Amino acid sequence: MKRFLKHKYHAIPQKIDNIRFSSKKEAEYYGKLKILQQNGDILFFLRQVGFDLPGKVRHFIDFQVFWADGNVEFIEVKGRDLPMGKLKRKQVEALYPITIEVK
Repeated sequence: MKRFLKHKYHAIPQKIDNIRFSSKKEAEYYGKLKILQQNGDILFFLRQVGFDLPGKVRHFIDFQVFWADGNVEFIEVKGRDLPMGKLKRKQVEALYPITIEVK
């Protein structure tokens, strides 16, 4: 089994469906989304959606979820919500007409 590098915030990387997730929490959320998709509650979801910020910076959110009722959610799965992440999230929300939900 391939070993992952130790994460600086002690998150434990996980691999599901041959996809590497940064943390166990993110992998578990992915599993929940798959079940919701199988049940028809969501049409589909995207992973690691990038947004361009000033200064050639990109901020990636964990999931973009397209619900069957037409709603779209932008989700970041966080164990620890650090100041830099909060700042980038506010920048994305200021530049784009979206709200990012933290789980």
